[in-house]
Amino acid sequence: MALHIVLVEPEIPANTGNIARTCAATGIHLHLVRPLGFRTDDATLKRAGLDYWYAVNIEYHDSFAEVEEKYSGSRFFFATTKAKKRYTDFEYQDGDFFVFGKETKGLAPEILEAHPETVMRMPMTDKVRSLNLSNSAAIIVYEALRQLDFPGME
Repeated sequence: MALHIVLVEPEIPANTGNIARTCAATGIHLHLVRPLGFRTDDATLKRAGLDYWYAVNIEYHDSFAEVEEKYSGSRFFFATTKAKKRYTDFEYQDGDFFVFGKETKGLAPEILEAHPETVMRMPMTDKVRSLNLSNSAAIIVYEALRQLDFPGME
């Protein structure tokens, strides 16, 4: 089983560290798309991931296009506050990729416009612009894992 989280130009090391820890706990692959807003030896990044970095299957990419090219034929889902469909409106399958943008701006409009059928949002009140990146990633991938009956997990 292999689900994937793709972080496009993440800016906050603690968010990436928390997501890495979620990946270690679930067996999900992590893809980081440069430029990163931090150094990978950042203490905050390491602290958030605790001592689980050895258990994270991580790849670095120079662009999102590089991810799409390397994994052509895969299904990609894009998290944004601008979508009409909710993340629960999709049926996920092994091999799916969940793509998240940078904390301050989200995903680039051209990425979202290229994939209108698989953009998704999380329901929330109008009191905030968005949820925290690491919380959003965890909620969405756990929904996918629930649909797949938590393969390989106890």
